[in-house]
Amino acid sequence: MSLKIDEIKNMLSELSDPTSELLKELENDQRIGVQKLVTKWYREQEKRELAQKKFFKMMEYERNLYKQNIKLIAGVDEVGRGPLAGPVVAAAVILAENTELIGLDDSKKLSKEKRQYFVKRIKEEAISYGIGMASSAEIDEINIYEATKLAMRRAIEQLKSSPEHLLIDAMKLQMDISQTSIIKGDATSISIAAASVLAKETRDNLMCELSLKHPNFGFEKHMGYGTKEHLQAIEMYGIINEHRKSFAPIKEKV
Repeated sequence: MSLKIDEIKNMLSELSDPTSELLKELENDQRIGVQKLVTKWYREQEKRELAQKKFFKMMEYERNLYKQNIKLIAGVDEVGRGPLAGPVVAAAVILAENTELIGLDDSKKLSKEKRQYFVKRIKEEAISYGIGMASSAEIDEINIYEATKLAMRRAIEQLKSSPEHLLIDAMKLQMDISQTSIIKGDATSISIAAASVLAKETRDNLMCELSLKHPNFGFEKHMGYGTKEHLQAIEMYGIINEHRKSFAPIKEKV
């Protein structure tokens, strides 16, 4: 075969059929560069197949509800229960039945680049999505558990379409909507994973904005969690309004 390596690379990037004649020819090409490209192609195909299988598995809760003619399913998740500063943020997402978000996973397992990619797609393709949050002051007033539920209810209330069923990550809400609480739901339900990613990116962006107002605290790095850098900043610069006064070690300093 007289094709150049770069040409082969481009052709393989568009190839998805493992029975292709082109692939058979390339497998017989003795050039080391070509063999490396073929090996890489097979590895990427294997990754795609695994991602497709995972997506199919993560659709199990949704599929069972679709079979019951329940179409408007909202996945609900939160982020930010553990930090010493900033709000707890929740998201609710209703995906269309035919949505294919292959590669979507628990937000903690995805790179920022991947999260941003999925946030864009979720916002473009979802039937509806909502964001809700509870401030540091509300967390101090009603406790983090109740504040998390408050943020989730607010996210659900932001949905333009009323959900028929809620899939919630490890939580039950006092709402007049049927719901399923799923342990580690962000890794087992595609709707909850979508909410997880949306909540994570929303909160990260809020903490980066907060870092511009309070540059001494490094919020853009630790997102309000109790890292060594954050604790040192508290010692040096004190406590600000966005700190959770009910959380140790801040409550000892109030």
